Amino acid sequence: MAKTTKSDQPGFEKALAELDQIVAKLEKGGLALNESLALFEKGVKLARFLREELDRAERKVEILLKDDKGGTKRVPFKLDSEDDEDEGGDEEDGEESGSPDKEGGELPF
Repeated sequence: MAKTTKSDQPGFEKALAELDQIVAKLEKGGLALNESLALFEKGVKLARFLREELDRAERKVEILLKDDKGGTKRVPFKLDSEDDEDEGGDEEDGEESGSPDKEGGELPF
């Protein structure tokens, strides 16, 4: 009776690559219904695993960022390229962080 250990689970990068392959196969089409359903089921399991890994990593980061009093402060993550775009002073227009820009750009997630 083999137990599933953490070392038996696929790594994050391997799981992500496998999920990408599954998505590509499903998007390409031409699969039998049973094969599509099996791939979809596997994809859902991989997506759940990836979400759990991301949640675990987020908790670790929050622990590392705790202040002297044990509290954390959530700060929006900005890419270096976003800093260049924000120099125009648009931050006071009341838009919520992460919302599409005025030109219809995509959300950062």
